[in-house]
Amino acid sequence: MTTAFDPIDLGGRRLPNRIVMAPMTRSRAYGPGLSPTASTAAYYAQRASAGLIVTEGTQPSAGGQGYPDTPGLHSAEQVAGWRRVTDAVHEAGGRIFVQLMHTGRIGHRSLLPDGLRPVAPSPVRAKGSVWTAAGPQEFEEPAELDESGIARIVAEHAAAARNAVAAGFDGVEVHAANGYLAHQFLAPNTNRRTDGWGGTPEGRARFAAEVVRAVADAIGAERTGLRISPGNTLGDIDEPDPEPAYLALLRALEPVGPGYLHVVESGDRALTLELRKRFPGVLVLNARASGRHNGPQELALVEDGTADMVSYGTLFVANPDLPARLRNGGPYNTADRATYYGGDDRGYTDYPALGG
Repeated sequence: MTTAFDPIDLGGRRLPNRIVMAPMTRSRAYGPGLSPTASTAAYYAQRASAGLIVTEGTQPSAGGQGYPDTPGLHSAEQVAGWRRVTDAVHEAGGRIFVQLMHTGRIGHRSLLPDGLRPVAPSPVRAKGSVWTAAGPQEFEEPAELDESGIARIVAEHAAAARNAVAAGFDGVEVHAANGYLAHQFLAPNTNRRTDGWGGTPEGRARFAAEVVRAVADAIGAERTGLRISPGNTLGDIDEPDPEPAYLALLRALEPVGPGYLHVVESGDRALTLELRKRFPGVLVLNARASGRHNGPQELALVEDGTADMVSYGTLFVANPDLPARLRNGGPYNTADRATYYGGDDRGYTDYPALGG
């Protein structure tokens, strides 16, 4: 029987276990030009025993930022900052992918360079607000992307992927989940287009497929992953029948062959199993755990074949040596929610390891 502690091949790389550190925004890019700091390098290196680390969402361009103090990967300063992170992780024996995240309509123009505003497939304002330097600001109506704008953002993802390789990353995860831009194209309430980028499940899936294809062309399909969250309502998303668009997305990606599919489970298990059946690569699952955070119970998903790898978020925040704790049956540190976003090293690099 295969377990989560067995090695697995991912794009020609042998991973020592099947436990993935999920991407989690930490809003601590305090280096020059929104670049990572020495604390960022320490934070990820502490968690190098994961089979794979996927970083916090990282904007591929200045216009892709949706939150304060999130890192980018579109400048020389940012590449240099991330190189310190990847060097630290590799020296500790780890493997690390960067997640590229364009937030689309989730954000505010005060977070962007002068003259830019949030964009989306259609000019539909999200309900809710985002934290800015001036405090919480309601989301605003985004600018509708035209063909040239779509092409520019696809190209920005490819350029950021090349920067990722220059920064020493082992690969790139394209973020098409949790209500951000690629998810906004997938969802019918945020994509009201009637051109080739909407109108049908195939049209709504096209943007995510084109971004994955561009990244794979830039750095290799084996170094490219994709994260999706069918039915997830974050970011004021409404997908009453998500299956057609996500199956269309997998069909569009068949000629590309990305190395892995990372599913954030929001609905029932049936769609996950259908995606599992149709995707030939490695399936990473961030499982739905009603009323609790993912924990040791999810290890069984590898044993029963539901997934090839399982990803953990909150547990990795507070437990830098999580694979060892999962193998030992605990104990587990408790994460401090007050330190999730921003701040200093408290709740970031000061959680003790076993025996620490």
